[in-house]
Amino acid sequence: MTPGQFSRTPLPAILSVFALFHSPACLAGSTAPVGYAALVQRAAPSVVTVMVEEQSVGAGQRAAAARATPEVGYDAVGELIRRLLTGAGGNPSADDRASAVLGSGFVIRADGLIVTNRHVIAGARVIRVRLTDAREVPATIVGSDAITDIALLKAKVDHLPVLHLGSSSAVAVGDAVIAIGNPFGLGQSVSAGIVSARGRILEDDPYIDFLQTDAAINRGNSGGPLLALDGTVVGVTSAIFSPSGGSVGLGFAIPAETVSSIIGQLEAHGRVERGYLGISAQEPTPVLAKALGMKKPTGALVTSVDGQGPAIGALFVGDVLLKLGPSTVTYKDLSKITARLAPKTLVVATVLRAGAQQSVALTIGRLPDPPIDPALTGDQDTWVAGLSLGVANTTAEIRKAIKANDDASGLIVTQLRPAGPGALAGLKVGDLITHAGTKQLIDVAEIAKVARPTSETPLLIRVVRDGNPRFIAVTGEAELQFP
Repeated sequence: MTPGQFSRTPLPAILSVFALFHSPACLAGSTAPVGYAALVQRAAPSVVTVMVEEQSVGAGQRAAAARATPEVGYDAVGELIRRLLTGAGGNPSADDRASAVLGSGFVIRADGLIVTNRHVIAGARVIRVRLTDAREVPATIVGSDAITDIALLKAKVDHLPVLHLGSSSAVAVGDAVIAIGNPFGLGQSVSAGIVSARGRILEDDPYIDFLQTDAAINRGNSGGPLLALDGTVVGVTSAIFSPSGGSVGLGFAIPAETVSSIIGQLEAHGRVERGYLGISAQEPTPVLAKALGMKKPTGALVTSVDGQGPAIGALFVGDVLLKLGPSTVTYKDLSKITARLAPKTLVVATVLRAGAQQSVALTIGRLPDPPIDPALTGDQDTWVAGLSLGVANTTAEIRKAIKANDDASGLIVTQLRPAGPGALAGLKVGDLITHAGTKQLIDVAEIAKVARPTSETPLLIRVVRDGNPRFIAVTGEAELQFP
């Protein structure tokens, strides 16, 4: 067909198509899609809203957020400052530091056993669940698993309708699914889509083969069910990929069989035991394989061995790990293979070492819990009476957020008295104080008891703001040296 030509369909075919779509049966609606109403009516009563009162982020994280997002405007920053200035001595009280988090969950047993995401309840002080009949009941954490991001709750209620965990293998790419949850705290909502892909591995979750769906998933959906059309749960909605923070059709769900495999351990022990080697590895490339004397790239090339880990003395940097017990190792699957091994189990590993295969015995360790996120510790700031300001210790993440990457330490300003020496010198919430005089500041204790400066005895401090360092002299008088 040349440009400008149209594809021609014989007239009888056109008439047949017209007749098909304008037949009385079609006009009567007999071929209209059934929809999801019946499925939602069955499933929705089992889906709950999880309401968490948690320790808020530490004072340092809040101050960094205020500095990193100045575009939030006066009202938001003003509210932040009002919160920071509450409590005795200018310090927020513990009650004022609590914040509310909303997520979703679903009932898997009539006596109030509920599945949700671990990240929904992490750092919780108080947990309540809201049922579809508007009742709110307290709940406790039965157990949680950081690796799969699954948590098990027990609500103080009985005779609840339940959902049943199925298997993600029951749905194929292209099959319809629905997600039920509480996006943005608006109330229970339903979205529909399809299974977009299977076996997705996210960088932060190498242990899970996620289901990908284009059903709309937003903040607040976390922990809710992804349902097949037969009403079984095929996944637990957990993550989205979104440059904007809202749904762009890239949602991820933890497969139901992954959930099924751990909830028994959570109920029995409160945690899941997994194997651990204590090594780092990389995928051999064809060039690396040739240099290592391998015919083709395979296995996992060991790049480091934890000096206190279970593999010390058995595996060495430069080894290529080929097998762990009966399992053939690939770099992609190494974490999963190791995690499935029971701690304290003796296994025989096959490695390529110095161009020759060897068998080595090693005892599997227990995968340690991930470090506590400093943003969940709710660390309080320290009030510096001599400067009438609050400061908090920082982490590398905080310093990066306020563009102070080049500084290895420092104290972030979390609050200011308007007429105090710090404020009069031009300091702002989110500034990083790195030195008092020539002394580098590492901990808040090093400045907590500083004397109140005067014009005769000024305090020299080094401050970093928006990546720009500057020394200023705090005198207690209105001298804006760092506007």
